[in-house]
Amino acid sequence: MISKELLEPMSYLFDNEIIDSIALVASLKTYKKADIIIDIGQDLNFIPLLVSGNIKVLREDSHGDELLLYVLEAGDTCAMSLTCCMSKSISKIRAIADEDVSVIMIPIANMKLWFNSNESWRSFILQSYQVRFDEMLETIDTLAFMKMDERLFKYLTDQVKLSSSTSLEVTHQEIAEDLNTSRVVISRLLKQLERENKIELGRNKILVLDF
Repeated sequence: MISKELLEPMSYLFDNEIIDSIALVASLKTYKKADIIIDIGQDLNFIPLLVSGNIKVLREDSHGDELLLYVLEAGDTCAMSLTCCMSKSISKIRAIADEDVSVIMIPIANMKLWFNSNESWRSFILQSYQVRFDEMLETIDTLAFMKMDERLFKYLTDQVKLSSSTSLEVTHQEIAEDLNTSRVVISRLLKQLERENKIELGRNKILVLDF
């Protein structure tokens, strides 16, 4: 059980019936930055509804390299988790806290029940699928059609929008992992972007000047 006050920022998404229902059956969990919230191969018995912070959703290849699919913000849920829950299959993604986060955990049984009985919940689930699908298409387009320097600068500007700050506290290694490339490549391209006056590099910090 959780407080309904937690759900007030999401009142534009849900009607009062669903807000009451979520408050009755859900639980609240908090995670620190870099904590794994959902892992590959995990059996899922809940779906996450993000209250605060950002969550990175990643895929992993056979060599253990990760690729960033999309980032969840407050009010979002993970479409890949929804798919696994609906099909009763194990998780195919890894969800990692990009900063300290609070997450409402909703049992699978309730997710399915509300999907058939409540229009606002059904609309939320279907819209979540659509938004995440569009974001994954954008990821595919980025991989297929953009050069690495373009991908890197897009990644940085996306992070600026997520954090609402032009100063990003991120290491070259963290960026390399998100973009599935090497730290050496990222460091070289960041210096190139700095020479182009698009960014300014500091110690584990990047100031985005042109976006």
